[in-house]
Amino acid sequence: MNTSFLQLFMTAHPVVQFVMVGLLLASIWAWAIIIEKLFAFRRARREADRFEQQFWSGQSLEELYAGLSRGRTLSMAALFVAAMREWKRSVEGNIRAMGGIQLRVEKVMDVTISREMEQLDRRLLFLATVGSTAPFIGLFGTVWGIMTSFQAIAASKNTSLAVVAPGIAEALFATALGLLAAIPAVIFYNKFAADSSRLGQRLEAFADEFSAIVSRQIDVRT
Repeated sequence: MNTSFLQLFMTAHPVVQFVMVGLLLASIWAWAIIIEKLFAFRRARREADRFEQQFWSGQSLEELYAGLSRGRTLSMAALFVAAMREWKRSVEGNIRAMGGIQLRVEKVMDVTISREMEQLDRRLLFLATVGSTAPFIGLFGTVWGIMTSFQAIAASKNTSLAVVAPGIAEALFATALGLLAAIPAVIFYNKFAADSSRLGQRLEAFADEFSAIVSRQIDVRT
């Protein structure tokens, strides 16, 4: 008796086969998202560390902005560039409107933080969905497979283990695929959610620090 995974799939009921294929595709897509997010969060942390090192190195903000604004920025650097761009646009446009500059800079930083975090959190909802629903979908395939097996047993009137075991194995295979898809999705969703929260807190902290710098500059100019 051949009980390989391929044989279990080929001999399963079409409904169970459909469940298995869906779970397998969901698992593949979940792993693609996991790999992409591992690189994305690592890149965001690395860029934030690099920018903080440059920002607190004593280099003038104008020089730092001139260097960063020429290329594509991520994470904290994008927040700084957006804030500096609004600062320079406001100051150079109308020096008399100093009162509203800090508010506009803070609004720009809030929008930039939201955009950066939205980019990082994109497709994480799929991981959460797979993690919460895949076991139940696999269980549905198992229940359907067991019902089909019992119907076949009743029709053949043979309850020997050789007849019962293959159908039960096919049904349980669906649950195994559901767990195979759900477990990594849950683990990495929790990891990415924690990483996102920590990075968001870093961006918020930098926004507060830069807002204080802007406030001091406004006091000097007025």
